[in-house]
Amino acid sequence: MIVLGVESSCDETGVAIVKDERKILANVVASSLKLHRRYGGVVPEIASRMQLESIAGIFTEAIKIAKIRPEQIGLVAVTTHPGLPGSLMVGIAFAKALALSLGKPILGVNHIHSHVYANLLGYTNIKLPAVALVVSGGHTSLFYIKDFSKIQVIGQTRDDACGEAFDKVAKIMGLGYPGGPLIEKIAQSGNKHKIKFACSRMSNELDFSFSGIKTAVLYYLKDKKSGIKFSQDLAASFQETVVNVLVKKSLLACKRKNVTRLLIGGGVAANGVLRQKFMAEAKIAGIDYFFPDINLCMDNAAMIAGLGGYLYQRGARSDFKN
Repeated sequence: MIVLGVESSCDETGVAIVKDERKILANVVASSLKLHRRYGGVVPEIASRMQLESIAGIFTEAIKIAKIRPEQIGLVAVTTHPGLPGSLMVGIAFAKALALSLGKPILGVNHIHSHVYANLLGYTNIKLPAVALVVSGGHTSLFYIKDFSKIQVIGQTRDDACGEAFDKVAKIMGLGYPGGPLIEKIAQSGNKHKIKFACSRMSNELDFSFSGIKTAVLYYLKDKKSGIKFSQDLAASFQETVVNVLVKKSLLACKRKNVTRLLIGGGVAANGVLRQKFMAEAKIAGIDYFFPDINLCMDNAAMIAGLGGYLYQRGARSDFKN
């Protein structure tokens, strides 16, 4: 089956075409990130307006790249949650109109679950059950997955998401937006052991909290004199603490659920230090870990199309009458 996916949950606009749940024929993404930088974060009105203006052209480009006719599409899959309401509305309205014009079924897809499924677009040897970590600007969650239609939340952030903490710390340090790549870049020249930070302890060991370390960075900056080397050490120490927490809790979840497979997804999964740390620690723990390709870590429609096709073939249906 050929599935067309539509993704518009935040500042990206994506249209992709995936065949047989895993083969990417086209994956086109346009981002309005540059327009948000001056504001230090995503402005919902700007995001939805740019999506409204660009989505038709992106669809046309995807069809051209995939070298198919629209009539060959067997299913339209679209992100329905979670996300910015106005942005989601643009994608859903476009998907509904397209499905109606083609006389094809339409299926709503969970954006967070699709970040996990992105791994299946690059690997053929992933078997379930598995534990999954989704770590992004808006979400930090641990899942236990028996099947992609049976996903259980076993841990989640109780305040800031990990990516959100990176953005806020970068803003506190005067680095700019988005914060993750900027902190990772200057941290390369810093001493990650220079400053001792810690994330808050949670009653559920698999839950996360990143607001405390963000505040600790703020107070540390107030008490110390800043400088180039100081900023590098601060960034490295902050990043090291956060990455260690993500790795530790993910491996603990694998142990608790008695599984040896770990799937990681979301924008923060593109962080090189995070990947290196998982590579080292998962090997010691005897865990097979998987990361999507870098371009599939960010919001994209290929993961929506892939998961949509997977779920539809297994009986999932959506009611878009209301």
